[in-house]
Amino acid sequence: MNLLKALAKVGSMTFVSRILGFVRDTLIARVFGAGMLSDAFIVAFKIPNLLRRVSAEGAFSQAFVPILAEYKSQRSFDETHNLINRVATWLGLILVVVTLLGMLAAPWIVTLIAPGFRANPAKMQLTVELLRITFPYIFFISLVSMAGGVLNTYNRFGIPAFTPVWLNVSMIAAVLFFADHFAEPIKVLAWAVFFGGFLQLLFQIPFLKQIGLLPKFDLHQNDDGVWRILKLMGPAVLGVSVAQISMITNTIFASFLDTGSVSWLYYADRLMEFPTGVLGVALGTILLPSLSKAYSGSDESEYSQLLDWGLRLTFILAAPAAVALAVLAAPLVIALFHYGKFTAHDALMTEQALIAYSIGLIGLILVKILAPGFYARQNIKTPVKIAIFTLVITQLMNVLFIFVLPLRHAGLALAIGLGACINAALLYYHLRKAHIYQPQPGWLAFLFKLLVALSVMGVALYFAMGDTSAWLNFGLIKRLLYISGLVVLGGVSYFATLMLLGFRPRDYIRRVYH
Repeated sequence: MNLLKALAKVGSMTFVSRILGFVRDTLIARVFGAGMLSDAFIVAFKIPNLLRRVSAEGAFSQAFVPILAEYKSQRSFDETHNLINRVATWLGLILVVVTLLGMLAAPWIVTLIAPGFRANPAKMQLTVELLRITFPYIFFISLVSMAGGVLNTYNRFGIPAFTPVWLNVSMIAAVLFFADHFAEPIKVLAWAVFFGGFLQLLFQIPFLKQIGLLPKFDLHQNDDGVWRILKLMGPAVLGVSVAQISMITNTIFASFLDTGSVSWLYYADRLMEFPTGVLGVALGTILLPSLSKAYSGSDESEYSQLLDWGLRLTFILAAPAAVALAVLAAPLVIALFHYGKFTAHDALMTEQALIAYSIGLIGLILVKILAPGFYARQNIKTPVKIAIFTLVITQLMNVLFIFVLPLRHAGLALAIGLGACINAALLYYHLRKAHIYQPQPGWLAFLFKLLVALSVMGVALYFAMGDTSAWLNFGLIKRLLYISGLVVLGGVSYFATLMLLGFRPRDYIRRVYH
């Protein structure tokens, strides 16, 4: 399998999803603005999303995929199918209980996540009602993530990457066609999340059936593979939970700041999630099964070379994204969100958060490449210790940036970004210390050429974008044409410089055999 081709496939599918996500967020910003209604929905949507990252995409995937890859390479097809049956059964039962408890405990959960909302009873009550509608999303999306882990292990990368499209389609359709039918239009978004989760699960079922691994109900309790996954999940849950606590504390801090702070951070984060999803998640997705196979086959050289390949691609693709987000923060926010109830002030506040986030973009993506270097070896403890340390540092920075330096909501974004850079640096240090990863030759020349190309691109974008205040007076078509032109200019100036300096795409083709 050509990993670069697989990355392009996963990245392109994710790209489609992210573009639809921008359409979705533009509609939400236009209809609901950045105020009480959007703050309430974002918190109600964020809570099941946080649990998803802990239970499904986080701890579960880190424990499940390496064991599944081992079963695939060393055991029979029937044994592998039995493992999937039993894991799906127990996961589904646990999720039913978690979902019911979450809906019942909604008032307490909102109080914990957004305590500042208690000062506004109407905002608090609305958030609780929205959370009770969105909470079942955790059931659907966790099973979706498990199905995605199976499909990725069997090299069906495109299907899980395309699956999130259905959530965006559901939310876009809800805003365009159904919002007017609700007494409280914001609730249409909560129901769209519910049905979006259901559609994503429904979409993956035929593909699981196609490879003969559609789960069946099996309550067998003494499966060795299930118990190994549970043992790995213990520290993994702690590690991923630690990472998500930073997001929770950000929401807690933001709930006490100016109304709209939660929304400003959300819209900036959505722009950040474009490169982290298209590149970071995509690379992590294709690397984990390959690293797991190299580890189970005791091929240390292949293992190290895979990590090196992932790191170089991260720098090539993430560094220009970080520079572009920082330089073009204002035009991007204005072009995508400054419509209807989303005011010029909202655009300025979102711009500040985006610039702060962009500082840590490379760190955020590197974590998604370096952490699988431990997970594939079934070593969860080291990333957990690093995550705990990073959490402490991040919270200290939150206090510094809010109470000592007047950075307000932008300080929360900056703390997250810098924390991710610290996390990535420590992961890299421990991979080197344990001799798991040995850098391939040529890194200094590689980074120097990269810096030259980034400088050329940054200067070109800065002078081409003009006076950002003028963008406020542009119409929709003009904004989109101008921002598209800037994106093309940035890409051409960056990659043309790299080509002149000797970079060639064929140098990054890497094949693995499953």
